[in-house]
Amino acid sequence: MEGREDDKKGGAAAGSSAPGSRFKNLVSREYYSHKKKVHSVAWNCTGTKLASGSIDHTARVWSIDPHGHSKVKDIELKGHTDSVDQLCWDPKHPETVATAAADKTIRLWDARSGKCQVVELSGENINITYKHDGTHIAVGNKVYNNRTWEDELTIVDVRKLKAIHKQKFPYEINEIAWNKTGDMFFITTGLGFVEVVNYPSLDVVCKLNAHTAGCYCIAMDPLDRYFAVGSADSLVSLWDVKELLCIKTFTKLEWPVRTVSFSHSGEFLAYASEDPFIDIANIQTGRSIHQIPSKAAMNSVEWNPKYNLLAYAGDDKNKYQADDGVFRIFGFEST
Repeated sequence: MEGREDDKKGGAAAGSSAPGSRFKNLVSREYYSHKKKVHSVAWNCTGTKLASGSIDHTARVWSIDPHGHSKVKDIELKGHTDSVDQLCWDPKHPETVATAAADKTIRLWDARSGKCQVVELSGENINITYKHDGTHIAVGNKVYNNRTWEDELTIVDVRKLKAIHKQKFPYEINEIAWNKTGDMFFITTGLGFVEVVNYPSLDVVCKLNAHTAGCYCIAMDPLDRYFAVGSADSLVSLWDVKELLCIKTFTKLEWPVRTVSFSHSGEFLAYASEDPFIDIANIQTGRSIHQIPSKAAMNSVEWNPKYNLLAYAGDDKNKYQADDGVFRIFGFEST
């Protein structure tokens, strides 16, 4: 079905007065190409390309017209020999995307040519994030050592394509993020706290007792006011990034929160789990303003950095109960 997004930069129905009314009549579009389920979706800094990473060992880059007019084009990024678990774009270069895979490598791809540079690390890579100036990449991986798995954080210098710091943890670490200025770094942990460290010294500032169960995911507000943490206790906590104080919690889900994302305006928060919907909440009021139905547990949600378009991917199955290899984008007007 053809659809389009509102021509206003704020997204569809940007002039609507009620917080949720702009989403009420919008629809999702489906994008197929992967052979197995999609683990991660991410937009480039201009909001014109979306990358998807799959357990089929590939990533793909999709050219997306934010208004939904032109035909979608995609390019396959082939080279990994195991599941692509997470990916992220260079915040300063709209054609450079980094992928983290279980084959113990990360790859930096040119989204135009499909060529890549490879950085070999010591474990199965699960989480990856860029520093906002594009100079460093942080990777969370699992290293098999003396018959046990250890979690490790690696910092990679993008210019040298070398690991400049490695740190092992005696507990599970999950998603990681820099603040906007790059002088603080946040590590979610399986013990329910968020470790906050100075950067680049990596000296521990504090451990925030965020949740009663493991913290799985983290997102930074594009306006540099807040960060959000999703947990196995089914809650999302919202924190003041400077005061490091919890402001409110979002409580609509009943299952462990797997993924969380702020909209480009900092107005909305999307978060998802194994619940049969993705919740969109108003940041200021804390209220749920819209829910996107989902048929499977969600792995990744991410708002476009320029428009009110939300990409999302999960454990979808087809009618034969095989992986569907699909992701969706919500926010287009129906026609």
